[in-house]
Amino acid sequence: MIKYYKIESGKIAGCDLNTADILMYISPDEAERKGLLDNYRLDEHTLNSALDPDELARIEYEPDHRAVIFKSPKNYSGGETFLFTVSSYGIFWFRDKLIVVMQEEMPLFEGKIFSRIAALEDVFLGIIYRTIFHYLNHLKVINMISDSLEQKINTSMKNKYLINLFTLEKSLVYYLNAINSNGFVIERLKQHAHKLAFSEANIELLDDITIENNQCYRQAEIYSNILAGLMDARVSIVSNNLNILMKTLNIITIAIMVPTFIVSAFSMNVKIPLSQYPWAFWAILGMAMLSVLVFSMLWRWKRW
Repeated sequence: MIKYYKIESGKIAGCDLNTADILMYISPDEAERKGLLDNYRLDEHTLNSALDPDELARIEYEPDHRAVIFKSPKNYSGGETFLFTVSSYGIFWFRDKLIVVMQEEMPLFEGKIFSRIAALEDVFLGIIYRTIFHYLNHLKVINMISDSLEQKINTSMKNKYLINLFTLEKSLVYYLNAINSNGFVIERLKQHAHKLAFSEANIELLDDITIENNQCYRQAEIYSNILAGLMDARVSIVSNNLNILMKTLNIITIAIMVPTFIVSAFSMNVKIPLSQYPWAFWAILGMAMLSVLVFSMLWRWKRW
């Protein structure tokens, strides 16, 4: 699928192919890939890298354009058992055109930064800036899910919530690698700012992008360290909850066995005391109740 956009009145608006400054290819088919290779002379390996989720972020300089492979969070679905993954997209920056190639549609043109667009350089940096905020939004969701799972683990005896936490920890490893890889691209953009003909405003924005990406990495690192550092404690909590349950069940079993023993003793088919008295049944029942009371008092005194 192809979407066409242009810069109009400082904003990005939809348009047709003839007036488009920005072309967005979403999961391009074979015909669309062939069109990119033939019409814009893109490198086939670089184009395939833009659609490969395992590709590292990088920047390449071609004779008539620059190609940037950037890592972005993949759209999250609740059915994925709390697994957050990353994908790649490619930005091919020509003198008068910007081509974005991605595997799935992502919200690249949202946010305040796209309310004052003047040139393709602004769009290029805006897409990178928006990607960083996409990571930050996902990190907030991961933190909320982690807090919710921690509360459930405190009273749970199942491994389900622990497995979910392990999945979140795995997701953060993916994010750390992707954000770190993006950081190298951002540093190269800063080093080649004059070569890329960035204006002073673009360079200032690039400094902001660097700061935001570093903060994003630190935040993901903190969340990852917290999950990893407290995982053993959470495993112990689940085991302790199970031990408490087994202890309670054992106490209940013993509490039931005491009156059962008394009643069983007087139910034997032999001559026993009190058998000649009509009130023997109530006496035996009272003794059973008394044994339960004594055991309850002993339970409280021993603080079992």
